[in-house]
Amino acid sequence: MTTAVAPTTPFSRYQKLAVGMLAFLQFAIILDFMIMAPLGALIMPGLQISPSQFGLVVSAYAFSACVSGLLTASFADRFDRKKLLLFFYSGFVLGTVWCGLAQSFESLLLARIVTGLFGGVIGSVVLAIATDLFAPQQRGRVMGFIQTAFAASQVLGLPAGLYLSNRWDWHAPFLAMAALGLAGGLVVAWRMQPVAEHLKLPQEHSPWMHLWHTVTERRYLLSFATTALITTGGFMLMPFSSAFLVSNLGIPLAQLPTVYLVTGLCTIVVGPLIGKAVDAFGQLRVFLFGTGMSIVMVLVYTHMGPVPLPVVVLVNALMFVGIFSRLIPFQALASTIPKPQQRGAFNAIGASVQQLAGGIASVVAGHIVSFGPDGRLRHFEVAGYVVVATSLAAAGLLFALVAMRKRASQGQ
Repeated sequence: MTTAVAPTTPFSRYQKLAVGMLAFLQFAIILDFMIMAPLGALIMPGLQISPSQFGLVVSAYAFSACVSGLLTASFADRFDRKKLLLFFYSGFVLGTVWCGLAQSFESLLLARIVTGLFGGVIGSVVLAIATDLFAPQQRGRVMGFIQTAFAASQVLGLPAGLYLSNRWDWHAPFLAMAALGLAGGLVVAWRMQPVAEHLKLPQEHSPWMHLWHTVTERRYLLSFATTALITTGGFMLMPFSSAFLVSNLGIPLAQLPTVYLVTGLCTIVVGPLIGKAVDAFGQLRVFLFGTGMSIVMVLVYTHMGPVPLPVVVLVNALMFVGIFSRLIPFQALASTIPKPQQRGAFNAIGASVQQLAGGIASVVAGHIVSFGPDGRLRHFEVAGYVVVATSLAAAGLLFALVAMRKRASQGQ
């Protein structure tokens, strides 16, 4: 950890356009995944399905995305990344259209499986392209901008989706997302240049050996384990946050959008600033700062009782600042780990690990928390302790990962 401030490298005009396109693609896939939860109150009576069936619909996306990531990893580095991106993005848009046309449980379940098979790969291709197009000293800012897609989906996507569903029905948001996604895909097809420099590097003859060498590389395994721990922390709390806010903190349902709106706006502003800090002060320093901040705010958040709305908004916003102060530097650091000819496979497997860890964390959290006779959520603070433990473990793994990367760069 050096004390010197690293000089920043400005983006070219095309790089600025590329960041915008990559952030839009990330926004599209995150919104498609996130909007299922608030639409559940309309989908379940609309299709006359039970909560367990709806839970299966939601989890179908994550698990199919996990499978597709593993299968794609074997050949992800054998094609122009732009062509690979457009192929999977086209399937994602068609899957979203299918969701908007579904009239039965079986049809919607199949639609979500198809959407996950294609959409689950897009995020990994986006990260691989970002790594190919930007130098290491630029990637903190790049990841900061790309991660604002999560906040934008809260600020722009969710309210718009809920408005469309209330104005017409639950099919409308999916059809609107498909139309918007098609327009964005056409821009990417028109303006993005081929991303094929990795094809000039030596490739292994067998795709399966390529996959095997990726999943058995020690540095990669350490990165995947860190990804799993970081993801576990987020998914332990996220599924139950709205219930905690309403049942335990006394926030009326009508005021929930205010909490998410302010949090999203804060993240949109802070995300790029965190990216700049990563490029200026180093990935490890910012990650450790984010770890300390997120631990403190998670403990505060999960032990809160009824408080005024401004206090809830402030705590929630600071907690997300801590979370993104971990996520952005880790992604910037992870982008420096794989060899250029293995970036596609590395990111595809990382995305699969992320989906799998998120699904497992949600299931574990569901067994930790419960509703008491008074309607309050119980044991939410225990989930917070698990998040603290995974945060500390992730920090330890990152230290080891940085040391291993340093030895590799020195040829040891």
